[in-house]
Amino acid sequence: MNSFQKKLLAGLIVLAVVAPVGIFLPAAFNAGDAWGEWSTETLEKMIGFIPAGLKKTADLWKAPIPDYNLGDEKSSFTTQALSYILSGAVGIALCALILYLLSRFLFKKDD
Repeated sequence: MNSFQKKLLAGLIVLAVVAPVGIFLPAAFNAGDAWGEWSTETLEKMIGFIPAGLKKTADLWKAPIPDYNLGDEKSSFTTQALSYILSGAVGIALCALILYLLSRFLFKKDD
């Protein structure tokens, strides 16, 4: 692992560790859901209807860690914070794996 990769990994780890700020910051600023992460019910309240394509495909994908939380909305802050960190770590690991596999496939070394 070269110097740039170490710095990149360290930065990603720091971002994963500070991710739980997203738990209390929206509540502190009365911000609601993150932009674009609205449920169909919230979207209907915002614009008055649910687009036909969204209505048809809304249940097509279920997130592996819904709301970045292994518990529920009533879970302790510690559980929610650890869930956010775990979600970040899973995301980083999956992105790294995909990039590694793509680089192996696209850039084959001549021996």
